[in-house]
Formats: sequence, C-alpha cells, structure tokens
Amino acid sequence: MCHQVIAGGVVDLSIIISAVIALAAGLMVGWLATKARADQIRADLIEERRELDIELSAARQQLAQEAHWREECELLNNELRSLRDINTSLEADLREVTTRLESTQLHAEDKIRQMMNSEQRLSEQFENLANRIFEHSNRRVDEQNRQSLHGLLTPLREQLDGFRRQVQESFGQEARERHTLAHEIRNLQQLNAQMAQEALNLTKALKGDNKTQGNWGEVVLTRVLEASGLREGYEYQTQVSIETDNRSRMQPDVIVRLPQGKDVVIDAKMTLVAYERYFNAEDDYTREVALQEHLASVRNHIRLLGRKDYQQLPGLRSLDYVLMFIPVEPAFLLAIDRQPELISEALQNNIMLVSPTTLLVALRTIANLWRYEHQSRNAQKIAERAGRLYDKMRLFVDDMSAIGQSLDKAQESYRQAMKKLASGRGNLLAQAEAFRGLGVEVKRGINPDLVEQATAQDEQYRLEDEDNLPENDAFSPDSAETVRSREAAPPR
Repeated sequence: MCHQVIAGGVVDLSIIISAVIALAAGLMVGWLATKARADQIRADLIEERRELDIELSAARQQLAQEAHWREECELLNNELRSLRDINTSLEADLREVTTRLESTQLHAEDKIRQMMNSEQRLSEQFENLANRIFEHSNRRVDEQNRQSLHGLLTPLREQLDGFRRQVQESFGQEARERHTLAHEIRNLQQLNAQMAQEALNLTKALKGDNKTQGNWGEVVLTRVLEASGLREGYEYQTQVSIETDNRSRMQPDVIVRLPQGKDVVIDAKMTLVAYERYFNAEDDYTREVALQEHLASVRNHIRLLGRKDYQQLPGLRSLDYVLMFIPVEPAFLLAIDRQPELISEALQNNIMLVSPTTLLVALRTIANLWRYEHQSRNAQKIAERAGRLYDKMRLFVDDMSAIGQSLDKAQESYRQAMKKLASGRGNLLAQAEAFRGLGVEVKRGINPDLVEQATAQDEQYRLEDEDNLPENDAFSPDSAETVRSREAAPPR
C-alpha cells in the first residue's frame, strides 16, 4: 500500500517534472520567438527611424533653401522698391525743375518785352530829339548829325541785340536741358526694368544657369555709367593709362571728372567666384566655407587696391578715396551684413565700397553738379554782358550830353549868324538889297520873302532910332549925318 503510494507519488512527481520541463521549454521557445520578433521589430524601427532622419534632414535642407530664396527675393524686392523710390524722387525733381523753368521763362519773356519796348521808346525819343534839335539846321548839317547819331545808336542796338540773343540762347539751353532731363528719366525707367531683368538673370546664374556667365562687373559698370547722364570723354574716361614716377604704368578702370578740377577713380576688378560657390552650395558647411572665402576675397581686394595708391598718380587730381565697385548688390549686402567692419577697414585704406545702386546715386549727383556748373557759367556770362551793356549805356549818355551841349552852342552861333544876316540892325541882306536900289545888276535875286523880312526889320530899327533923337536935333544936319553913319556902320 505504502509502496503503491510511493510509486504513485513518484509517477505524479515525474509527471509534474515533465510538465514543468515542458512548460519551461514552451516558455523558452515562446521567449525565443518573442525575442526574435522583438529584435525584428527593433530592427524595423531602427530602419524606419533612419529613413525618417534622412527625410527630416532633406526637409530641413529644403526649408533652409526656401528660407534663403525667400530672403533673396526680399532683397530683390527691397532693391526694386528702392529704385522705384529713386524714380519717384527724380520725377518729383523733374516736375519742380519744369515748374521753375516755366516761371523763369515767363519772367525772362516779360523782361525781353520790356527791353524791346524800352528800346522802341528810346529810339522814338532820340528821333524826336534829333528832329527838334536839327529843325532849324540846313540839310548838310542835318545829314551829318543824323549819321553821327546813327553811329552812336548802332553800338547800343548791337549790344541790345547781343543781350537778347544771349538770353534766348540761355533759355534755349535750359529747354534743351529740360528735354534731356526728361529723356534721362525715361532712360532711368528703362534701366529699372533692365536691372529687374538682370536680377532675374543673376538669380538664374546663381542657380547654375551657365549662359549668363561673363565679365559681370564690367557690364554692370558700363550700364550704370550710361544711365548716369555723364558723357564718356567729357565727364568720365575709361581705361586711361598713366605712367608713374618709377616708369611703370597703371590703368584705372574709370576716372570720373568733377567740377573744380577734381577726379574720382572707380575700380571694377572685384571677382565673385566664391560668392557664386556660396549660392551653388548644397549644404551648410560648403556654404559657410564659400562665405568666408567671399569675405576674404573682399578684404584682400581692399588691401590690394589700397597699395595701388591711385591718389598719387601724376596728373591725377583725385580725391582722398577710390570707389571699389562690387557689381552684384546681394554680394555687397552679404559682405556688409556679415562683417560691417569692412566699411571702416576700407576707409582706412582710402577706399569706399559701392554697389550698383549707391554708385548710380553718386554718379547722378555728379551729373547734377556738372549741370549746375554749366548754368552758373552761363549766368556769369550774362552778368558780364549786362555789366558791359551798363558801361556802354553810361558812355552813351555822357556822349549824348556832350552832343547836346555842342548842339546848344551851335544853335546859339546859328541864331547870331542869322541875326547878322537877316534880322539884326543894319543886317547884310538889307545892305545888299540897297545896292540893287543903286543900280547894281545881279543875275538872280535873293529870296524875296527873306529880303522883305530883313528890309522891314532894318526899317523898324531905323524908325526906332529916329524916334529916340532929341526934338531940337530932329532936323539938324548933325542928326542926319548921325543917321547916315549908323546906316553905314557894320551890323552887330
């Protein structure tokens, strides 16, 4: 019984052990299967996470590129707005200059009309004065005096005509300059459109469009100079070769002439290879390396340009600084934004950094200075002509006063001569006519009216003398002798 119990217990224990082993084996198999499945899931998760990291990195790069292009578009929009503001300012200046020129032209036309009226009045007054002065003169004296007066009036008329032509030429020049200013503003509008298209072309170039490769700096500088209103060969010169003191030759890109005999040198040899790599970079590291190379290129060009010392070239009266032209506006803004100290470093080397926009504003200012200089010279010429006209008028007035005094003296001499001839006591005509009464034969008699007037005047003087004689001597021989002696006396 006990044996059976023990035997049954052993059987049960072996069953239990077998069951436990089977259970452990099942658990082990399940654990191994679960572990294998977990490892597979972990590997899948790692792979999926790696793919997500790749997609995230690509998305971040795409977002960075989109942010960069948005920033580039914003810079281009700012440049376009700046150009539009400049265009608006220039149009306002044009309207103001047009209004001022119209007002000045109306004022000058009124002055010309007044001068013409004054000239006409002076001519009429001079003619009336001449007619009154020469009213009692003979034909020869009248012709000589008229010729003398014409000789005096002719220089004055020529001066007035010259002054009128000068004023008309001055206003004609201003009208042409106003037309030129309107034409330049239209050119500036066209330039704005061209610069917008060039900005688009530059964007394509930065994205890898190889068709727009070339010497960008020279092209942009040439177009800015053409749009500034300055004339090549007059207000600026290109590629001028200058020999230095040590027999070497230097060739500045552009020399801009200023009023008062000053010059400004523009250098356009700045290369933007690193800047192109900066925009074509596909990752941040490459872009940062290209940016540092671009900044180093700008700094090296500043130092190289400073060592050239253009200010000391013989025959060049340059200002104390040279304009270093960076042809791409975003490249200029990028360098100044990342390292603002480049401006002060350039100024220490007597160099001023300029972009297409700032250079265009500076050149337009120089063009306005030249226009004001020409207008000032014309105004000075007009003032000099007016001064000479005033001096000539003063001399003319002095000469006319002297002529008046001479004519007064001539008139008095003429009156005295006519008195002796025909109106005085014992005048010559009365005595000559008395010879005819004595039987003297003549071929032709003197003017009867003048003879009658002279005889009547002499008879009146004789009657007055007889009335003035004393009564007791009225019929004495002495009285008659006195009368005869007076008749025979020469006229006074």
